[in-house]
Amino acid sequence: MERTLSSDLLFQNSSEESRTSFPLRVISNLMLWQRRIASRHQLARLDARLLADAGISEAQRCEELSKPFWR
Repeated sequence: MERTLSSDLLFQNSSEESRTSFPLRVISNLMLWQRRIASRHQLARLDARLLADAGISEAQRCEELSKPFWR
């Protein structure tokens, strides 16, 4: 005899997973945003010589710095 899972059980498991993973996704996003903010602050402090060493043009720097932290 073959055993099957009811759709109710599958739905409950997926909703439980989404409830526990939601806080993790929020924390993960906050950490990502913080890293972006920090790296853009560092990028803003680079002088022309360091930008050239990194292979970044002034236009690329301006483009990156103009982005909001969530992008």
